[in-house]
Amino acid sequence: MGTFSGLRRPVPAWWLDAKLGIFVHWTPASVAGFAPTHVEIGDLLASTDPTALAETPYTEWYENSLRFPGSSVAAHHRDVWGDRPYRAFGEDFRQGLASWDPDAWARAFAATGARYVVLVAKHHDGFCLWPSDVGNPNVAGWHTGRDVVGELAEAVRSQGLRFGLYYSGGLDWTFEDHPIGCVPDTVLAVPRGGYPAYAEAQVRELVRRYRPSVLWNDILWPGGRRDLARLFADYYAAVPDGVVNDRWLPFHPAMRAVAWGPAHRAVLRSSATSSRRADGLVPPTPPHFDVRTPEYTVFDEVQRRPWECVRGIDRSFGFNRASDPGHFLGRADLLRSLGGIAAAGGNLLLNVGPRGEDAAIPDEQQQRLDWLARWTEVHGDGLFATRPWVRVGERTTEGHEVRYTCRDRQVFAHVDGDGPTTLASVSATPTTAVTGPDGQPRPWSAATGGLRVEVPPQGDGPTVVVLTDVTAAPVR
Repeated sequence: MGTFSGLRRPVPAWWLDAKLGIFVHWTPASVAGFAPTHVEIGDLLASTDPTALAETPYTEWYENSLRFPGSSVAAHHRDVWGDRPYRAFGEDFRQGLASWDPDAWARAFAATGARYVVLVAKHHDGFCLWPSDVGNPNVAGWHTGRDVVGELAEAVRSQGLRFGLYYSGGLDWTFEDHPIGCVPDTVLAVPRGGYPAYAEAQVRELVRRYRPSVLWNDILWPGGRRDLARLFADYYAAVPDGVVNDRWLPFHPAMRAVAWGPAHRAVLRSSATSSRRADGLVPPTPPHFDVRTPEYTVFDEVQRRPWECVRGIDRSFGFNRASDPGHFLGRADLLRSLGGIAAAGGNLLLNVGPRGEDAAIPDEQQQRLDWLARWTEVHGDGLFATRPWVRVGERTTEGHEVRYTCRDRQVFAHVDGDGPTTLASVSATPTTAVTGPDGQPRPWSAATGGLRVEVPPQGDGPTVVVLTDVTAAPVR
């Protein structure tokens, strides 16, 4: 729900039911495929170092990091690529499309159980994954000839998934290449002049051509509030069950106050720090949005607004050759987080970063997709089309972590552990039944401390126990 006049609307059921989506970051930077891995994004955003973001772990920021001669990226580029300009990677990327199979991608995404896919159509480097009719006045031909957006949309929809698009509205380095070393620099790098009209024209073109079910902006929106309200109204008219994220803060000239001196920059940096949670960040709230998008962090409790955790499989969104096994999500952590996010009313938008030179999904990333596929095949009924229960979760006396989702008469206990498990949050009724995800009865008893169930061993990841006709135990 939002605050723009006439735009108050419920989030569509398809999105609330989804629980799992796939994000795809795939840019010319994925040809170089390098970013430092020694620090996480939340720490950089909170840093007082004016050049901290030169060490971002996000490979899609490669071009920006190159602007800092002392950065890890600049040193890597000198060693591997010499003086080759960043934009030369665009041709490598286009050549790599010869081996791209969008149908294979779509099948891999659908196998995970994901309900929607969001493709980055244009990131901060300004490179477009569709042959746009909106000409870039600064860099001719900075786009694919092949219609990557259209082909992936068709492939994804043929698998029964929704298709969405990310667009970098706040930054475009073909219009403004101000080096971004810290959060205040981000505002200084928002292009002015003809860029707001260019960005709006491209988003309108994307909506007209591809009818995305998700419209996902980043950083902020370069246009004003009134123009943005009209853009949203036209998007909802074209896609009535569409969804917009929460990174559409309209640009205002007062934002340029960060350029006035250290005091103003400190205020903005402090604001960014206050939005940081754990290892990630939570974007500032714009006047209108449908869903919140915390990045590399989660909400532990049910929120008033629908939300999705957006994160990479490692510390980057784009493909990073420098990632080692310790930087990737482990199987148990991935599957636990999926149930925990759903229990708090959220979706997981998990990113895939394909290679730029051959359009392949790296083995380490495909392995995580396979883990999701195997788990959701067995336990998906306790995840998809569920809602949060009255209790998000608990830690049992046996030391097991439990998260709860529900649907109609059923409560799904996602139990991270096996053997006897006492669910203190749950009380039995005369018609209570307990089964496994396969529908087979599971041993249980009404114990003094709650409902006692026997959880079979399942390996890494939680086991879903289906509780029918139970009630929430009184709070003790």
